[in-house]
Amino acid sequence: MIAKTILEQMGGRRFAAMTGSKDFIGLRNGLQMSLARNKTSANRLKVILDEDTDTYTMYFYRQSMTKHFDIKVKEIAKYEGVYFDMLQDIFTQVTGLYTRF
Repeated sequence: MIAKTILEQMGGRRFAAMTGSKDFIGLRNGLQMSLARNKTSANRLKVILDEDTDTYTMYFYRQSMTKHFDIKVKEIAKYEGVYFDMLQDIFTQVTGLYTRF
């Protein structure tokens, strides 16, 4: 339910179509997705709900696999205390991808 709410707050199907985001995974307290090529090297995003403050933390990161099949994660950007109406603007600021017309 939380993941569905986050996706709707980010723009729903229109968000997915305009940004090329895919592989949406509902987490216990958030949403994870794969990102299309963008101005940063981030290829993943996690949006986690902090239920105490009713705000989100956005983690933009690059996930890759080494030749020995180890997963390597590099944090690109982290935003804490994000209100629902800030999700789209921060997404655009970090990735350069617009979420609406």
